[in-house]
Order: sequence, then C-alpha cells, then structure tokens
Amino acid sequence: MRVLAALSGGVDSAVAAAKAVEAGHDVVGVHMALSSQPQECRIGSRGCCSVEDAGDAARAAEIMGIPFYVWDLAQEFEETVIEDFVEQYKLGHTPNPCVRCNEFVKFRELATRAKALGFDAVCTGHYAAIVDGPSGPELHRGADSLKDQSYVLAIMGRDELSRVLLPLGDAPTKAWVRSEAQRLGLGVFNKPDSYDICFIPDGDTQGFLRTRLGSDEGEIVSPDGEVLGTHQGYWNFTVGQRRGLHIDRPAEDGKPRYVLETRPESNQVVVGASTLLSVDRIECEDVVWLAPDDLGASTDDLFVQVRAHGTPVPVSLVEHDSEDEAREGAERRLVVSLSESIHGVAAGQSLVMYRDTRVLGEATIMRASRASSFVA
Repeated sequence: MRVLAALSGGVDSAVAAAKAVEAGHDVVGVHMALSSQPQECRIGSRGCCSVEDAGDAARAAEIMGIPFYVWDLAQEFEETVIEDFVEQYKLGHTPNPCVRCNEFVKFRELATRAKALGFDAVCTGHYAAIVDGPSGPELHRGADSLKDQSYVLAIMGRDELSRVLLPLGDAPTKAWVRSEAQRLGLGVFNKPDSYDICFIPDGDTQGFLRTRLGSDEGEIVSPDGEVLGTHQGYWNFTVGQRRGLHIDRPAEDGKPRYVLETRPESNQVVVGASTLLSVDRIECEDVVWLAPDDLGASTDDLFVQVRAHGTPVPVSLVEHDSEDEAREGAERRLVVSLSESIHGVAAGQSLVMYRDTRVLGEATIMRASRASSFVA
C-alpha cells in the first residue's frame, strides 16, 4: 500500500512512519510547514512547526530510507486555524485549535493531496486506534489512556477512517515509543514533547489575542448585574477561569469567583460562585457522526468528553435525528443529558461521544445548562 506519512519532527510521527515501513508499505514522508515564521515557533518544548522540526523530520526520513518532502501550508493554517481561533474568541466562545487543525489541515488538506497523488492512506503519530468492525472501520481510544488523542481526531469523519493508519494506537506508553525510536536509530528518541498552542509558543494567549483584537475596557459583573470591576476585553476570559479577574473585594462568602459567561454584545464578563458552573445538559451543533450504526442503541457504556484529556462523563439521554437522516448527513444538532454534573463547559468547545472506547461522534457545544439556567 502506498502511504503518505506526516512527519512533524517529533518522536511520535517518526515511530509511526517507521512502523508503516516495517509493515511493508511504500512510504513517503512529508512535513507540513504551518508557520510563516518558523524561526519563532519553538521555545524549549513549547510550540512546533519550527526550522528545527523540519530538520528533525528530514533526518528521520533519511534514517528510514524514505523520500521526504516539505509542504508549505502556512496560508491554509492561518486561514482555517488561527483566524478561526481569533474569531471564536471574538464571539465569546472557547475554541480548540487542535481540533480545527486536525479537521482542516492534518486530515482534509493532507488527505486531499494524498488522494490526488495516488496514495492509498495517510499515516500519523496520533495515539488512537482504527479497528475493523462489523460495519467497517471504527475509531477507538489509544491503549495509553494518558496519551489518548481520539478526542481531537473525531472531527475527521467516517470517510477518512478507511484511509488512515494510526500505528501508535496500541502503544502501551510514551516510554515504549521512545524506546522504539532508539531501537530504530531515530535521533528524536529523547526530544521533548511539544505542548500548548503551537502558534502561541510563549503560552501567552491573552497577549496573542491583544495583538489581534486590541483592548476594550468593559465591566466585570455578578449574575445580578452588580459591577465588581473592569477588564480590557471579554475575549481574554473563558468559562471556568478563576485567575486574572483582579477584583478588589472578595465574594461575600470569601470564596473565589469564576467566569460564568462572557457577553460580546455588552463587553461584560459575568463572574460568580463555582456552584453556578455546574451543568448536566449540553446542546451542540455541527455534528460529525462516525458511528451511525450505533445511534439507536441504549445509553449503556455511553460517555461524553468535553476536553482533550478530560474525564469521560456518563450519559443518561441523547436527543438527535433519526439514523436514516444521520446517514444522509442531515443530522446537525445534538442534545445530551448527563448522569452527573460537570463544571466549566463553554460554547465553542468540542463534545466527543464514546461507547466504551469507540468514538461515535463529535459536535461543537452551543450552550450548557442546569434546569433553566444557561451558563454558556
């Protein structure tokens, strides 16, 4: 099988590509250059997509003896990931740029180009598994629960499942992956993991948003409208945030205040007690189903996850369109009732639904509530 392997320059993608080579596939490596200023895109282990990463990817391909190319996708990344990130904050949402990147760059763009060039599949170093099921390929959690990345892959959709190789799906630990890299002679075996938002390598999200959206003084208010302080732009705050409020006087009960809501129309940030963040009903839009064959089943072993490494929460009720409508792509909205409450759910986050380890679908959160009190 002809396989196009995405090489980020890190240890995971290198080992995944090497596993594809060992499996006997005809592998070509490609590094996706996503930054227009790669020399500024890595600070220690923060960020990715630097000149250093491109060089590490090239050396890994040379060691594996496979052809290697660099694709400049900086413009696509700016338009589909960075601009969307800024726009979502402007709307008062909390986006996940890694989900967006996987949707529009690492799978849509990569898969489209791979298919046009005659490749049968793409290979990545994500910690998730493709399993052959009775109705076709299924996306499942990776064996290493600490590294599992199925949450950010759910957006890929059903059509891509048959054209993706995820060789690290059964990797027991990151330490095992590093040992495999060392065995294979890959110099990146001890390279630090990258983390945080790749295009904000210094970790200063507020500073990044300030350069794009500027400052605009507004009010910090209580749920009943009492003005408690001021801020320099609602986009600097997310639901559940506690730090950085700079309110002079404490709450009456002496407990910390948390961001409950941001209001773009009035440039207000609403803060209150942590108990007001508790929700058990989540409304979503833009649903992507990976398992329409499982939609009509019971809620047994059904869970949702609202953060990349969040705790799965059991589901008591799911409201959606019929299976036939979902198969035809008509299903766009989803309402989930939870068996237990969770905190800090914000509009713009991704909700991913699982049955045991299988990914059933992904959706964008519109609002979350408890009884009739909306908090996102």
